[in-house]
Amino acid sequence: MFDEPQEARLPVHLWIDAQLTPLAGRGIYYYIQQRGERNSGIILLKLNGLSGRCRLLIQQRDIDGVLGWMNAMGQEEVEEKAADAYIQRSMSRDPDLWVIEVEDRAMDNPFEGRMIDA
Repeated sequence: MFDEPQEARLPVHLWIDAQLTPLAGRGIYYYIQQRGERNSGIILLKLNGLSGRCRLLIQQRDIDGVLGWMNAMGQEEVEEKAADAYIQRSMSRDPDLWVIEVEDRAMDNPFEGRMIDA
């Protein structure tokens, strides 16, 4: 049986640090609400626009296995209260999940990866 070589992947905790470290220098604040599995956890990202609305993105792989992002609740923007309820349910179901909140009025995703359509 022929096995394809495994893609070398950076542990999630190191990838997160590399993505978030430059934010402080730009005056963008973040909070890690839940630290998931250090090597292979998935990220749920709350982009808080500080106006009662936010973007809620979940890390996914596309059909080709390339890492990207999807709207977790199927909408571009959601009410913050609804996003927080979704986050609480997700954390209770998946202890390996990383949950990160980024405060940015523009609600720009600071992480690498393109948006994947559902």
